Amino acid sequence: MSSSIAQPWNSPAYLRSDEVVDHESPAVRRLARTLGVDRLPAHEYAGAAFAHVRDRVAHSDDTGDPRVTWRASDVLTLATGICHAKAHALCALLRAGGIPARLCYQRLRRSDAEPATVVHGLIALALPGGDGWHRQDPRGGEPGRAARFSLTTEHLVWPVRPALGEADLPGVHATAHPQVLTALQGARDRTELGGLLPGDLADPR
Repeated sequence: MSSSIAQPWNSPAYLRSDEVVDHESPAVRRLARTLGVDRLPAHEYAGAAFAHVRDRVAHSDDTGDPRVTWRASDVLTLATGICHAKAHALCALLRAGGIPARLCYQRLRRSDAEPATVVHGLIALALPGGDGWHRQDPRGGEPGRAARFSLTTEHLVWPVRPALGEADLPGVHATAHPQVLTALQGARDRTELGGLLPGDLADPR
């Protein structure tokens, strides 16, 4: 269920397993153990999960991989996906460690040369006993633009430029927004997906 109604950081919604963020699957659980879910403090495990998804799951636009992934376990097993898929994977790994995580979205220009926009996916996490939500972008990035894990200052791939119509989209999403999920599930390949992804998001309520 997508929700645009704010809930407490420890709401069960942000720890739930579903068809997209399927953190109860064996593939996610195995990787979580490999990354130290049973031995590391929560903040160290969160950083390890972030680094794995950023660095070990290739962004299919960068590699030219035609496959479209959306379910977290498939993203991690096949090690490929676009930004939304990578966000689903990181969300699942965090929830597997009992760390509340939710999905966030930005509206970005497709390029500086054209006004058309596209929705970019990232996540926010809340460490128990911490000071609120912290956005993280596991997409990776071009040289000099790679996102970093941080619980103090955001290091996103693309800080928004409001003057160009870009925006951090509102809403609190326990799972994938319906418009994003429809595009991911309906695309036959990555090329087709590019024409299906929304340029903006409607309020899911």
